[in-house]
Amino acid sequence: MTVKRDAPQRLRRGIPRTPHEVCRCHVPVIPFLAMDALAALAASATVLLLFGRWFVPAVLPAVWVLSLAVQRAYEQHCLRAGTNEFRRVLRAAGLVVVGASVAWWFVPGAGFLHDTLFALPITVTASLLLRQVRHVRRRAGWHLGESVERAVVVGPARSAGKLIAMLRRNGACELEIVGVCLTDLGDLGSVDGVIPDRVPTFGGVDDTVEAVRRSGCDAVVALPGPELDTGELRKLSWELQADGVELLLAPVLADVAAPRLAVTPVAGLPLMELHGPTLSRLPRIPKELTDRMLAAAGLIVLSPLMLAIAVLVRLDSAGPALFRHRRVGLRGHEFTLLKFRTMYQDAERRKAELAALNQYGDGGLFKIVDDPRVTRVGAFLRHWSLDELPQLLNVVAGQMSLVGPRPLPPDESVALPEDIRQRRLMVKPGLSGLWQVSGRSELPMEERVRLDLTYVENWSTALDLHILAQTPGAVIRGTGAY
Repeated sequence: MTVKRDAPQRLRRGIPRTPHEVCRCHVPVIPFLAMDALAALAASATVLLLFGRWFVPAVLPAVWVLSLAVQRAYEQHCLRAGTNEFRRVLRAAGLVVVGASVAWWFVPGAGFLHDTLFALPITVTASLLLRQVRHVRRRAGWHLGESVERAVVVGPARSAGKLIAMLRRNGACELEIVGVCLTDLGDLGSVDGVIPDRVPTFGGVDDTVEAVRRSGCDAVVALPGPELDTGELRKLSWELQADGVELLLAPVLADVAAPRLAVTPVAGLPLMELHGPTLSRLPRIPKELTDRMLAAAGLIVLSPLMLAIAVLVRLDSAGPALFRHRRVGLRGHEFTLLKFRTMYQDAERRKAELAALNQYGDGGLFKIVDDPRVTRVGAFLRHWSLDELPQLLNVVAGQMSLVGPRPLPPDESVALPEDIRQRRLMVKPGLSGLWQVSGRSELPMEERVRLDLTYVENWSTALDLHILAQTPGAVIRGTGAY
C-alpha cells in the first residue's frame, strides 16, 4: 500500500493526530469574514456618499458580521457545503432590520431605518455573490486535488462499490475514497468487480483504525448494515475522535438533498426524518410566473437570432423551419414540442434502417453519434443547443418549464418503469435539467433517469438557479450534444 504524498508525515509513521489538529479539508473562516465585511463596507460607502449620514456606515460592517455569526453562517458545515447558506444570510438580514427598527423607534429622525433598508439589499447581494465565487473556486480546486477530503469507507462490499461509483460519476468531488474496510469480507471470494479498481481493501471493521493511520485519511464513511451495529459505531467513533478523524454516516436513501433530512430526537434516540418533496402547486406558483416572464423576455431579445436561424434551416434543406413532435408533459398530458428542424424530412422513415446504431440498444431512447440524417445547419444548431430556442414558446404557453426533467416522446415514456414514469410526470418538463448539464446524450439511460428523479425529489428554487447557472457552461462545452 502506497501512502499518498500529501498525507501528514506523522500519519505516515502511524502516529495518531491530536484532537486539536485541523484536517487539511478545513475551510478557513477568515476569508468569509473578510468578504462579508467587504460587502457591508461597499454598501456603507454608498450610503455615506448619497445621504451623508455616518452612523449606519460606521456600524453596519460589524453588525452584519455579528448577525451572520448568530445565524451560524460561519460553521464548517455551511462553509464547506453551502448548506442553507441563502437562508442563513437572509435571516441575518432580518436581524439587522429588526435592530434598525428598534433604533428608529427611539430616534425616529436619525434615518437609521431608511439607511439600513437602502444598504441591506446591496450587502446581502454582495455577500452571496462573493461567497458563491469562493465556493466555485473551491469546487474548481477539486479537479486539481486541492481541498479534497480523503476517506475510508466501512460497510458491505456492494454498498461501498455503489458509493464509490456514484462519487466518481459526479466528477469533481470533495470526497476521495482511498480505501475500504468491508463488513462482509469473509463472505466474499474476491472483491474484483465489486470494489472499483485502484481502491485498496484494508480488511474488516476491526482494521478501520489501522487503515486510517496507514492512509492518512481525514474521514471515515460508515454505510448501513447489520454487521455495523450501535456498539461497533460507538466504539469506532471514540477511536476516530482520538485521532481527530471525522465519522460520516451515510443515509439508507441515496440522491436525497440535505435540506430534506433532519435529525429528530425520540426518547433520546436521534432518528433521521425525511421530508417529502415539494410537489404541490402552491409553492411552485412563483416558479411558474418567473418561467413565463423570463421565457417571454427571452423570445423578445432572441427574436432576430431565431428569425435568422429559421431562414438558414429553410435554405439548407427542403422542409419547414420548425419541427413539431408530441411529448408527454405534466401528469401525462401530451403537448406539441417545438424545435428548429435539424434533420432531413425523411428522418423518421430512415430510423428503422439505423436502429442497429442506436447507442441505447433496444431501449426507448434513440440516439446516434454522427447521425447521417442530421443536416449541416442542424449539426451546428445541436452543438450549441440553438435548436431548443423555440421551446421558449412552450414555456410561455405553460407546457414546459425553464428547468425540469427532459420531455420524452410517448413511446420513450411508456418504456420506463411505471413508478418512475409517474414520478417524472409530477412536474413540468424543462428546457434544461440536471442531466442536460451533466453530459447530455453521453450519459447512460439509467443515469439520465436517476438525475431526472433526483430533480423531482429535491426540487427547490436554489436547485433551479444552480442548474440555470451551469447551463451556459454545458452549452459551450458541447458534451453529448449531437
